[in-house]
Amino acid sequence: MNNPSRNNESQPSAISCLSALCKAAGDELRLQILRVLQRDAFGVLELAQIFGIRQPAMSHHLKVLAKAELVVTRKEGTYIFYRRNINDGSELALLREQVFSQLDTCDLPATVLAEVAGIHEHRSSTSTTFFKLNAEGFRQQQDLIASYSLYGDAVLELLEPERSRGAQSVLEIGPGEGELLAALAPRFAQVIALDNAPAMLERAEALVGEEHRDNIRFILGETSSQAAAKISVDCTTLNMVLHHVATPVAMLKDIYQLLKPSGTLIITELCQHDQDWVRDACGDLWLGFCPEELGIWAEECGYKPGESVYMAQRNGFKIQLRKFHK
Repeated sequence: MNNPSRNNESQPSAISCLSALCKAAGDELRLQILRVLQRDAFGVLELAQIFGIRQPAMSHHLKVLAKAELVVTRKEGTYIFYRRNINDGSELALLREQVFSQLDTCDLPATVLAEVAGIHEHRSSTSTTFFKLNAEGFRQQQDLIASYSLYGDAVLELLEPERSRGAQSVLEIGPGEGELLAALAPRFAQVIALDNAPAMLERAEALVGEEHRDNIRFILGETSSQAAAKISVDCTTLNMVLHHVATPVAMLKDIYQLLKPSGTLIITELCQHDQDWVRDACGDLWLGFCPEELGIWAEECGYKPGESVYMAQRNGFKIQLRKFHK
């Protein structure tokens, strides 16, 4: 027979958990690490680079933060990334959120911000270079994971209620080879395609052809670029793009600004997986996203959740279609 008192003794007490949290938050460097992890995830080597310390020392600090449940790990194939612990309903969740809230009012040193920017730039460069070199084989690479034919109709179905309510304009970010653009053109008065890869934009424009060219604008640039600054649309679609983006939350914030009041964002994305081969084969920076994490990111940017659809694929990937409202 199990001894209840023995089982209770094996569990950390509330006071020991509080002690661990206070200890972890009582170090300036660890607080800066938590500040850097506000809306991003980094590996131990990246964090060591950001703060200019050796990997073993950084690993120690991360271990302390993990013990205090201030950070959690996310395995990306052979990589491990650290991020803040999202509210998990535990007894100390409120205190943890209060620490984060206060911490986010603090500024980081310029040297730290410069290192973070450098890592983001490297990630973006890796993705851009991949698509520059592999534009010709994009369809074959995409089909390895999830082709447009698997989710295209579902995206159009999620857009239909918005069109019925009077939506006139739609932006597709990262249109791939343009299949969805061709379907959007007869449905909306104004369609915009935004991509940071010239070769991919050219392929999308070629697929659309002359038939729908009149109401489709092709714009080269990032969501944060001057080229995108004047965009204002009723709906935005982001299909199989976010896992190629260096800073996913930053893109979600950019899109929020591009949407009109009461605008809608539809995201088609992979759920978190462990198939590390997609990094080299398909240029993926992230191995999908946990649906709860994606929802919290969107909420932090100001979005309100809408309908969600999940599709399991035979190749082991699971797709999430998410609708968010401004």
